[in-house]
Amino acid sequence: MNNKLNAKTTFSALVAVTLLLSGCAQNSTLPRASVQNSVTTSVDNYQYLIGPDDSLTIFVWRNPELSGNFIVRPDGKISTSLIEDVEVSGKTPTQLARDMELILAKYIRDPVVTVSVNNFVGPYSEQVRVIGQALNPQAVNYRQYMTLLDVMITVGGLTEFADGNNAKLVRTTNGSQRTYNIRLDDLVREGEISANVDILPGDIIIVPEAWF
Repeated sequence: MNNKLNAKTTFSALVAVTLLLSGCAQNSTLPRASVQNSVTTSVDNYQYLIGPDDSLTIFVWRNPELSGNFIVRPDGKISTSLIEDVEVSGKTPTQLARDMELILAKYIRDPVVTVSVNNFVGPYSEQVRVIGQALNPQAVNYRQYMTLLDVMITVGGLTEFADGNNAKLVRTTNGSQRTYNIRLDDLVREGEISANVDILPGDIIIVPEAWF
């Protein structure tokens, strides 16, 4: 009888501890999203970086069995006939080609590799995000010399409820974020080209709702 009581008491105690821990977990604060900094600091020094879902063509000279087309996995890696996991995300095609030459040099003599990208997606840190009162809020793949007007055309412009002249552009530079005022009403609705500005990889555009 005592054994049954002890077992029951122990089980009740475990349940109580589990519920207490569950309550703590539910009330805990999630960590903030990491601040990802693009290597691009101006429109003139942009270099395309490979990212998940990109389609790559890797050509190894005089070794067709090692060449082929590869899709970058969500973890930023590809698998080849010789190496299961090759980290490719965040590299330029030229950087990846040189890395592949170093890897393949263990198996073949003097490898010569070229890498081309067939389907451009890029890493998440390079995408431009538009949130709020845009017609189609989304993440936009960055292109060199992209401007604010290009982004707004891609997302379809503003909704009728948008307060475009109070929109903000959030930009990460050297690991810290800065917020800039942008005039989307003047640009999109009035055609004020002076309100157009250069966009950099990783920019976030926030379009608030107007208070009527």
